[in-house]
Amino acid sequence: MALAVATKDHRRSKTALFLIACGWAGAAPHWIEAGKSLLPAITLAFVLGGYGLRTVLRDRKQAISSNSTLDDQSSELLKEDQYPTVDILVSARDEEAVISRLVERLFALKYPKKKLFTYIIDDGSQDRTALLLEGLKARFPALRVINRRREAGGGKSGALNEALKQATGEWLFILDADAQMDADVLHRIVSFAQQGGWSAVQLRKSVVNAHQNSLTRVQAMEMAMDALIQQGRLSGGGVVELRGNGQLIKRSSVEACGGFNEATVTDDLDLSFRLLSVGSQIGILWDPPIKEEAVETIPALWKQRQRWAEGGLQRFFDYWPFLLSNQLNFSQKTDIACFFLLQYALPVVSFVDLITTVITRTVPSYWPLSLVAFSISGLAYWRGCSTISEGPLIPRPSPFSLLLAISYLVHWFVVIPWVAIQMSIFPKRLIWFKTIHRG
Repeated sequence: MALAVATKDHRRSKTALFLIACGWAGAAPHWIEAGKSLLPAITLAFVLGGYGLRTVLRDRKQAISSNSTLDDQSSELLKEDQYPTVDILVSARDEEAVISRLVERLFALKYPKKKLFTYIIDDGSQDRTALLLEGLKARFPALRVINRRREAGGGKSGALNEALKQATGEWLFILDADAQMDADVLHRIVSFAQQGGWSAVQLRKSVVNAHQNSLTRVQAMEMAMDALIQQGRLSGGGVVELRGNGQLIKRSSVEACGGFNEATVTDDLDLSFRLLSVGSQIGILWDPPIKEEAVETIPALWKQRQRWAEGGLQRFFDYWPFLLSNQLNFSQKTDIACFFLLQYALPVVSFVDLITTVITRTVPSYWPLSLVAFSISGLAYWRGCSTISEGPLIPRPSPFSLLLAISYLVHWFVVIPWVAIQMSIFPKRLIWFKTIHRG
C-alpha cells in the first residue's frame, strides 16, 4: 500500500522534537561525573562504528563482477522484441548550456528505437532552452517536448508527473539535464534490472569536472564513497536510495506509489521510501556510471546541501510510522536507524556538544563517536576511490586527498543543524534551489 502524503505534516513540531532529543543527548553528558561522561559516546561508537565498518568492508566482488562490460555475445542475448519499452524523462529548467549535448547523447544510445521514447520537460525556462529544443526537434523528430509554466509548481516532481501522464513505457529512465553517459548504458542497466529482479536501479554517479578545483575533487571522491556505502548497505540486507540522476524505475512501481511526491524538495529520497512501502527493491550498479557536473563554488554547494538535508530529514519525519512498522524486516530497520543516527542525528548532537563544551568549559563528550565516524568515512573513501571503475578517473586516495576529503565532510556538521533549526521555526516552504550547469 502506497504511503499517503499528509497535508498537515506537523513539520515544525516534529523537527523541534528531533532537536530537543539531540540537544538533550549532546548536553546531558556534561553534567555527568567525569568518569562516566564518555559512556554514551563510547557505546554509540561501538554500535554505530560496528555497523559502519561492516557496511564499508562487506565483500562486493559478486556485485562488481556482474557489472562488467557486456561483450558482443551477451549483447545479443535479447532479441529486439524481448527488450522492454523505456521512457527517458528529463526535467530541464534554464539548461541552455547542456541541453543540446544531452539530446544528442540520448539519440545515440544503443537501444531498439521502437522501444525507446524520449521526453524533455521544459519547466518554464527563461533562457534559450525552449528555443534550442525547437531546433533539436527538427533534428530528432522522435524527441517529445513537454512545456510547463514556470509557476506550475511541484518542482522536479511536478515536471516528472506531467511526463508520466503521457509516457507509456514499462520502465522510466530519469536523468538530469547535465547527465553524460556511454552509448550502451541503457542496455546494461535494463539487463541488470531484469536479471536481478529489481524494481529500480541507481547508477553510480561520477564527476566529469573533478579536475576543476579542490571542491569538485572531493565531491568526486564523495560520490565513490556514497556508491560503496550503498552497495554495502544492500549486501547487508539494508536499503538503497535513489540519487535523482541515472535512475531506472519500473513504471508500475511508480504508479503504485501514486506518482512523484510534489510536496518534497528531494523527489529521489522521498521516492526511495515510497518504493520500499510497496515492496519495490532498489539495486545499485557500479559500472557504467552516470556522469554529471559537481558544483564549483562554496555558495552553490551550500544551497545544494541545504536542499538535500531538508529533503532527507523531511522523509524520515513524514514516513516514520512506516519505518517502525512490520512492513520492514529487522535488517532494514537496523540499517535505516543506524544511517539516520550517523547522517542526521550525529551532526546535531556534536553541534550541541561543542556549544555546551564552550559554555561549561568542559571536555567534549562525543569525540570518540566523531572520531570513529570520520575514520570509517576515510576507509570508505579509500575503498571507493581504489575500486576499478569505468568513466572519469576517480581521484587517487593519497594521504593528502583523504585528509582533504574527510575535512570536507565537516560541512554536514554545519548544514544539518542549520537546516533543522530552520525547519523547526519556519512553515514548510517548497523552494527548489536549481543547480547551475555550465556544460
